[in-house]
Amino acid sequence: MRTSEDTMVGGARAAGELGLRRGEFAWAVQLGIVRAGPSGPPGLSGPPGQARTTRFARKELDRIRSGQGFPESLREQIRTLTAAGAAELLAVSPGRFTRLARCGHVTPVGYRINRYRAVVWLYLAADLKEFAARRPDLLSGAAPDEDRERLAAREDQRPRRWRGRHVGLLLRRTADPWERAAVLASVLPGEQLDEAVPDPAERTRLAGLAPPPPYGHPHHPAAVAVANRLLHAEQEEEILWYRTSLDFALTGARAQSKTTGERGPT
Repeated sequence: MRTSEDTMVGGARAAGELGLRRGEFAWAVQLGIVRAGPSGPPGLSGPPGQARTTRFARKELDRIRSGQGFPESLREQIRTLTAAGAAELLAVSPGRFTRLARCGHVTPVGYRINRYRAVVWLYLAADLKEFAARRPDLLSGAAPDEDRERLAAREDQRPRRWRGRHVGLLLRRTADPWERAAVLASVLPGEQLDEAVPDPAERTRLAGLAPPPPYGHPHHPAAVAVANRLLHAEQEEEILWYRTSLDFALTGARAQSKTTGERGPT
């Protein structure tokens, strides 16, 4: 017999019970602050291609509501800022903050594409406060030599560091070996994925399990073209890391399929 703690509710109701707006709730789920439960039956109002709706356990909502300082503490965990807001929070100039972000000292949590098709990076206020407490030396004075070298080489660590963070969040949300492999496969450019997974049937399976674009990903075609470039590894070293990780994940997924008697991709 199902108890009240076992009840599953949809995203809209869960957001309302937590006192969050739609965007705030989406951030909470993406960051793993609100843990999603098993998917529910296909939704009637979801976007095309969305086969099943995400559901949330009543006991998960109760866990969050029982947290100290709720709901203000929950909102503070998911508060995001643009670079201008981040600079103001850290009491530094916008130029200094951009340098800190480009050099990898702070990691974006998301992005949006503005009307000029430029990437606007978003940062968690909680991350910025932690950084300020940990590295106050970087908030004033001259830039370290390593930073000056990166700037001279026109490096920008923001896309790579965001990808690493996003992939890590996705991997923590599933223990299924094929789903984990699909997360890693989704970061590889097409030609690299073809080389890493030569079996077309396996590529089809991984594509079917690929995670949806992150919250904030645009829908307008011109903006999508810009944002899609953020989803894939760029530099050789980064590509190699994801290929190696994918090889390892696929080894485990194939082994599990053999152990459980799955037929595997067909």
